[in-house]
Amino acid sequence: MSLAFCGNENNSVAYNVDRGVLNNGCFLDALNVVPHVFLLFITFPILFIGWGSQSSKVHIHHSTWLHFPGHNLRWLFTFALLFILVCEIAEGIVSDGFSQSLHLHLYMPSALAFMAGITSIIYYHNIETSNFPKLLIALLIYWSLAFIMKTIKFAKYTEHGIGPRQLRYCITGLLVLLYGLLLAVEINVILGRRYMCFANPTEVKPPEDLQDLGVRFLQPFVNLLSKATYWWMNTFITSAHRRPIDLKVIGKLPIAMRALTNYIKLRQAFEEQKRPQGAPPQGPKWIWQALRKAFGRPLILSITFRFLADLLGFAGPLCISGIVHHISKDNRTIQTPLLGIYFISSKEFLENAYVLAVLLFLALLLQRTFLQASYYVAIETGINLRGAIQTKIYNKIMRLCTSNISLGELTVAQICNLVAIDTNQLMWFFFLCPNLWAMPVQIIVGVILLYYLLGISALIGATVIAVLAPIQYFVATKLSQAQKSTLEYSSERLKKTNELLRGIKLLKLYAWERIFCDSVEETRSKELTSLQAFALYTSISIFMNAAIPIAAVLTTFVVHVHISEDADLSPAVAFASLSLFHILVTPLFLLSSVVRSTVKALVSVQKLSEFFSSDEIGDEQEPSAVLPSGSSNHNQNRYQAVVSINKLTLDVLYFGARSKLNYRLRSASLFIITSGYFTWTDGPATLSNVDIRIPFGKLTMIVGQVGCGKSSLLLAALGEMQRVSGTVTWNRSLSQNSIFLPSGPCKEVLWSDSDSRKRSPVAYASQKPWLLNVTVVENITFEMPMIKPRYKAVIDACSLQADIDILPEGDQTEIGERGIILSGGQKQRIGVARAMYQQTNVIFLDDPFSALDIHLSDHLMQDGILKFLREEKRTVVLVTHKLQYLPHADWIIAMKDGTIQTEGTLKDIQNSEPELFEQWKTLMHRQDQEFEKETVAASNTDLERKNLRRAMYSREAARTEEDEEEESSESDDDDNLSQVMRQRATIPWRSCGTYLSSAGLLLLSLLLFSQLLKHTFMVAIDYWLAHWTSHVIKAKIDAHARNCTMGQDCGLSHSWYLTVFSVLCCLGIVLCLATSVAVEWTGLKVAKELHHNLLNKIILAPMRLFETTPLGSILNRFSTDTNTIDQHIPSTLECLSRSTLLCVSALGVISYVTPVFLFALLPLAIACYFIQKYFRVASRDLQQLEDSTQLPLLSHFSETVEGLTTIRALRYEPRFRQRLLQFTDANNIASLFLTAANRWLEVRMEYIGACVVLVAAVASITNSLYSHLSTGLVGLGLTYALMVSNYMNWMVRNLADMEVQLGSVKRINGLLKTEPENYEGLLSECIPDGWPQQGEIKIQNLSVRYDTTLKPVLKNVNAQISPGQKVGICGRTGSGKSSFSLAFFRMVDMFEGRIVIDNIDIAKLPLQTLRSRLSIILQDPILFSGTIRFNLDPEMKATDEMLWEALEIAQLKPVVKSLPGGLGEQICFIASHKHNNIIVGGECVT
Repeated sequence: MSLAFCGNENNSVAYNVDRGVLNNGCFLDALNVVPHVFLLFITFPILFIGWGSQSSKVHIHHSTWLHFPGHNLRWLFTFALLFILVCEIAEGIVSDGFSQSLHLHLYMPSALAFMAGITSIIYYHNIETSNFPKLLIALLIYWSLAFIMKTIKFAKYTEHGIGPRQLRYCITGLLVLLYGLLLAVEINVILGRRYMCFANPTEVKPPEDLQDLGVRFLQPFVNLLSKATYWWMNTFITSAHRRPIDLKVIGKLPIAMRALTNYIKLRQAFEEQKRPQGAPPQGPKWIWQALRKAFGRPLILSITFRFLADLLGFAGPLCISGIVHHISKDNRTIQTPLLGIYFISSKEFLENAYVLAVLLFLALLLQRTFLQASYYVAIETGINLRGAIQTKIYNKIMRLCTSNISLGELTVAQICNLVAIDTNQLMWFFFLCPNLWAMPVQIIVGVILLYYLLGISALIGATVIAVLAPIQYFVATKLSQAQKSTLEYSSERLKKTNELLRGIKLLKLYAWERIFCDSVEETRSKELTSLQAFALYTSISIFMNAAIPIAAVLTTFVVHVHISEDADLSPAVAFASLSLFHILVTPLFLLSSVVRSTVKALVSVQKLSEFFSSDEIGDEQEPSAVLPSGSSNHNQNRYQAVVSINKLTLDVLYFGARSKLNYRLRSASLFIITSGYFTWTDGPATLSNVDIRIPFGKLTMIVGQVGCGKSSLLLAALGEMQRVSGTVTWNRSLSQNSIFLPSGPCKEVLWSDSDSRKRSPVAYASQKPWLLNVTVVENITFEMPMIKPRYKAVIDACSLQADIDILPEGDQTEIGERGIILSGGQKQRIGVARAMYQQTNVIFLDDPFSALDIHLSDHLMQDGILKFLREEKRTVVLVTHKLQYLPHADWIIAMKDGTIQTEGTLKDIQNSEPELFEQWKTLMHRQDQEFEKETVAASNTDLERKNLRRAMYSREAARTEEDEEEESSESDDDDNLSQVMRQRATIPWRSCGTYLSSAGLLLLSLLLFSQLLKHTFMVAIDYWLAHWTSHVIKAKIDAHARNCTMGQDCGLSHSWYLTVFSVLCCLGIVLCLATSVAVEWTGLKVAKELHHNLLNKIILAPMRLFETTPLGSILNRFSTDTNTIDQHIPSTLECLSRSTLLCVSALGVISYVTPVFLFALLPLAIACYFIQKYFRVASRDLQQLEDSTQLPLLSHFSETVEGLTTIRALRYEPRFRQRLLQFTDANNIASLFLTAANRWLEVRMEYIGACVVLVAAVASITNSLYSHLSTGLVGLGLTYALMVSNYMNWMVRNLADMEVQLGSVKRINGLLKTEPENYEGLLSECIPDGWPQQGEIKIQNLSVRYDTTLKPVLKNVNAQISPGQKVGICGRTGSGKSSFSLAFFRMVDMFEGRIVIDNIDIAKLPLQTLRSRLSIILQDPILFSGTIRFNLDPEMKATDEMLWEALEIAQLKPVVKSLPGGLGEQICFIASHKHNNIIVGGECVT
């Protein structure tokens, strides 16, 4: 066929210009080439020469610095332009098919226009990036020329009677419109930026976020194409393979996404609801309305994207139907040329199978893009909402009345649940919210299309789905109940496991480990029974998800065939219906998840409403931000009443005349309470008739009996108690303004504004020390700058230097949650040191000596209070029971039964209350005598005590170092997040092998066989459908050829095909059930096996493991890791195996239908490999980062609740709010990057899937047209190709999830490698029943060590102990006394010598026998949950008389007899150094 621009047929009208050149179609097309050629030539040197050389010299930090006016419109119009140009190219090619020669003018101008359109947007992007708008003049000229040329062409078409019936006329009109709109956008840029035609151009700076190099989340700032494809994530994802992702890598959040910004939006939404009404609204409706106002707009955008995606989703079945329908018939018709060229209608255009393939490809690209955009916007909105609510919860905590927490109305656990669970429930509700609106549309459109294809039988098939949907919801409800039941048993098992691990030393010494192991196993068996129900309902749910589409299709086709003999069951109808059923089932699968999420969100909002309505003490304040005025209505709140007193009133009240100010400065009062009645509840007043004053700059002591209200008096002064009546007047900055507090409960005297009316901060050290989970130095400095001389002075005053020296890392040691590594005295002194270090004028010390011995108390009093604080002339209010310090007090307040007994100096009290003074004098004399006695004893033991602590900590430090060395060499026992992140290896196949091998060969074989057989039948069902429908078409063609008049004579009998199809479908449904059950039962078997092995390994492990491994680390193996293996890995394994086999079978079917597809499969497979390779590494890091950033956030909430009084006293609310914002933003940025990474993967997999569809469609069409491929196989191949993208997507996502979850198997497997103690013995059968009867002990050359890598702690010890002797073992600290006693129980390694008891070498005895025959009393008391009888005799060998006798010897018989249950009384688990009481009853309160 010859080639020419206008064609070269004989007598061609293409060159006829008799009526003018503009009336020639070829010339019009040639004229339209001019603008495109102009743009390509003018932009080439700028793009490839100018920016090409510039890019190597100029470093641009972010992809896009700023957006010109109309940025998004330009991109949208350009995308629309490119789509119309593709249609114009396709129309030209189809039109040219009616000619004998190739007419290049029909599609070459369009191809040049397409190139120019792409060049224009690239050119614009580079100009925008460089912020150089003057170069946009080229685009202005181009849009003008293109608009003029297309307008001329459109006018000539109209002139010659070419109208909307011709497709090219419609395309030309749309192009005129789009070029005109793009010209308008260009003119708008000129008006906005004034870069031409104006004297003063507008200078625009880049967004503030992009000027901050720390902001690396660029989604809000990049162009529309990068937003849609997440192109900006490419560098981030690929770099994760080289360097682990941490908080430094992901940087900071953009301002618009920060928790503070979103909190301000939410707070303004709440404020808008408060203004119309007098009182603030209450209830969940109030919260829902605020959420709608603050975050409703992006949610509407997400719903819009979802609507567009769902509507485009129906293009797949329709295009498949069109392609399969039209390849079987000749669509060529005779066309009459107009203007020398051929025109086709839209109908003829869409009857071309290749056109439908291209349109299907473009529709898939758009559908997947809109779907991922909907997901991203919804999740981003949910994350922003979560940050805003968490900030609001924190601000509410800062204003909570202390009584709410102290009386148990609100607990730390409840608040943490609000933060960790309820805010996440709302986040996920917002993510699933678009489904509420999209599902009805999807169902309605799907049913309409099915009815159009199949008639009434489609409604019957849809009814099957609708009927089974409630059953699926019922199964989902049962699944949720089973999960709750499992959680209860899991909590009970963890409680027992925790007791077992904490008391493991006692259990081993008493040989009770097997008893407690059996108890845990018993609870585990109950948990497994519940897990079986969970697995059953999970398998049913999986089965229904797979079986419902098969059942619906089977029912529909059976009914369709039986309704009429000549039913249309062509491949076009069958496979389009099959795709529609898959679409229709999706929203019904989501129904249960959406309903459950909605119910949970309603419950969460109800809980938030109750929390926000709790009593508070002041206005809501935004952290580090100034909101518009409008919060004055908060003055209606009964808990917010801060009133100023004028300066004259204060001067009269405190200071008198101004001439005496200097004298008054020395003797003025800090605060005065007049006729004060204070209470914690609405009941009787805790403090009554309080009239006191606290002198400024003096030492005031508050004394009285336990429970008389001393601590409450301090808290009342700080505004933490509800005040019934009276006044509290504070003096701020001596002669400055003060504040007056009228009557009302829980009035806040202090607030964090810098208003001069508010008093200065108070350094408060509570009786129960409150510490943060940071280093020692950070706990002491506490947000204050480090001043080394002051820090050293405080350390010396509190006698902390010796304690710091023995910590593993000195004052840089992290003290753990609630200071877990410190003793009570150390905690107390660090709390006091913090108060002393603060540079405040006032310091409240609430019984700082309660946990200290006499010498530490005296040192703190002398060097800390009397020296350090007095030298700084600070006002000190000290609550104490140490009456010997009363002579040092400048002012004394004595309390009794919640009232003030007396106040004054010691001399005043001596004169006014002589009896009280004499009582004090007697107590002071007694305490002085105790002090003298303890001084003598302490001089001998002080050094030994320090040595003991130093040895203990040095051993712990050595253990820590050894652990680090072991962990670096043993990757299996690795819990350190940073080390896990640095394991950049591939998929942990070894852990996968460990998991599967635990299931056993039989179950594993059943699992593999059932999965393979199931997917074989799935393919067979669809293949048989293709075979069946192909014969339907063939039969119709034969009937038409033979001119049959009677359908029954030459029609196709469906019965045989229908029978086979029904059998295959039924077998497929049965295999769906078999595979789902096999997967869940495999998971159940593995869970049972791994937990059993782990528990037995741990219970038999040597004590060295528990001494060198943190208890929390071992407990995590039984909690988090076991839960992952129990509930998460089976479902992930099922999804992974299903998506992988579906993907493989789909690609296999496509390759079978069109073998040429294999050539295109190779590059697509390579692309998939690299995408999943990079994604898995980034996804794993981001998931771990999201989890690790949530822990500090929750800890900050719990620490704030516990230390609320201290924070408010110090006026540190703004600082703690700022830390909250940092923790929230860190968690949110990790979540956003993880969301963007998931969208990055899904978009690429969807695009690759669209490419698979395009290649398969083109290859199938070509194969059908030229190789006579059956239409049934074409429909089969296209249907499978349409689902490939979903399968690939889920395969990679599940692979990434499985990789993370297999980490649990890896960690458990690491503990399973622990070598157990040698419980076997050589003399297991010939041990006398009463051994040891005499008690003769011979120790011969005994050498003992704790581990083979450590030095001996006992060397060549020889001793002989006669029967009946009572022996005391003495020695200095570290001399080996404890090791010597442990050697009798073989708790340490006896590598030389032996111990012989009654002529039997204990090394030859079984460990169980040895330890059960000896007894020891541990220094640390441990009681286990259970009855008193169980704690005394777990083996149930002793009689009641023996137990009562033992209790009588221990002087506990009266205590136990007084309990209601006696020996059967339940007690709680205690493992402590200081408990000297028994915790009884259901509440277990000390």
